[in-house]
Amino acid sequence: MIWQSSILSLQVTVLASVLILIIGLSVGIFLARKKFPGQIFVSTLLNLPLVLPPSVVGYFLLLALGRGSPIKEWLGIDLLFTWQAAAIASAVVALPLMVESTRAAIANVNPELEAAARTLGSTEREVLRRITIPVAYRGILAGFGLSVARGLGEFGATLMVAGSIPGRTQTLPLAIYDAVQMQRYGLANVMVLIMTTIAFALLWWVRHLEAQHPQNRTQRQRQPQPEKSRHETHRRYSKTASPLRSGSELLR
Repeated sequence: MIWQSSILSLQVTVLASVLILIIGLSVGIFLARKKFPGQIFVSTLLNLPLVLPPSVVGYFLLLALGRGSPIKEWLGIDLLFTWQAAAIASAVVALPLMVESTRAAIANVNPELEAAARTLGSTEREVLRRITIPVAYRGILAGFGLSVARGLGEFGATLMVAGSIPGRTQTLPLAIYDAVQMQRYGLANVMVLIMTTIAFALLWWVRHLEAQHPQNRTQRQRQPQPEKSRHETHRRYSKTASPLRSGSELLR
């Protein structure tokens, strides 16, 4: 039971992490870069899974994946009560953490570094790949770590869309619940220890990333730099622009 649930949890977490990384990174960058009407509404909508009860999120997913939904009726894909549905539920509840962390990290990148790259002929994609993301990577990784930890412990939404089928959809949180219901406390203790160890390791990694971040970087970036500093930034970038080096190298 432990190994089945552990392997299934790992399988669900890997797929959910891929979804979180691709969707969360793209949406976070878009929200940090673009201003459009209704942006606050969209941002609020994306953060709803953080405050809604997991059962409510699971009910919305039932409507999105179940009978009458485009995925079921038009594409003919039946995801309910599969491990893939559990991965989608984990990704949905954890996605806001990745989006908000990415948005904040990208927004805090010094715009003068990006402007210097543009003046030297870099495209927006090159600026993003070689300047913005390398500078903001600690915040992005921290958000990713928190999202993975949140998705790993998902219970309510997973139960709604995937059920608790041993060997098929019963992840570790669901297995712990069943073990307690059957009063198998020894088994529950082992699984709780596994979950706690993994969660502690992920949070420790996030805290380690935060500790490595330069102190008060955000406050310094919001203050206008002296004229001499702007020239120095441009001079340093010019020396490294052919070929372009990463944003982390430019900050050193």
